Amino acid sequence: MSKFKKKKGGDLPAISTASLPDIVFMLLFFFMVATVMRQNTLKIENNLPFADQVEKLDKKDLVMYIYAGKPSANYKQYGSQARIQLNDDFASVSEIASFIAAERASKREELVPFLTTALKVDGETNMGIVGDIKQELRKVNALKINYTTKKGSVLNQ
Repeated sequence: MSKFKKKKGGDLPAISTASLPDIVFMLLFFFMVATVMRQNTLKIENNLPFADQVEKLDKKDLVMYIYAGKPSANYKQYGSQARIQLNDDFASVSEIASFIAAERASKREELVPFLTTALKVDGETNMGIVGDIKQELRKVNALKINYTTKKGSVLNQ
């Protein structure tokens, strides 16, 4: 009898899957925390103008966005004139008051004075529609207005 026995097979040992659920839940948690959900689907062209003196807004949850511009290629059935978009729908100037009221109602009462209206207006949009939006905002006493722009030199467009 020999002291040494030969292995009968070169099989690999089975892989332990005990830690697999932990890894899956860790990845799930990471992607849930790191993913930012898109708030609005733009239906307009929104090539923002450039500005050289810009500031970042601190609290983006206190900002109400009003978009203005020509309808994008997918929405050409709405015409080629500049349109207003509130949330995910096209709107008229008269609907801005109800939009502001709904946004104010969705926030806590102590945060309402800090709400800012951000205008994201396409660079090719006629200023007449911007003037109409501003007049409507004055009527509902939404006087904190921010113009959203890209950072860069105005001369290098």
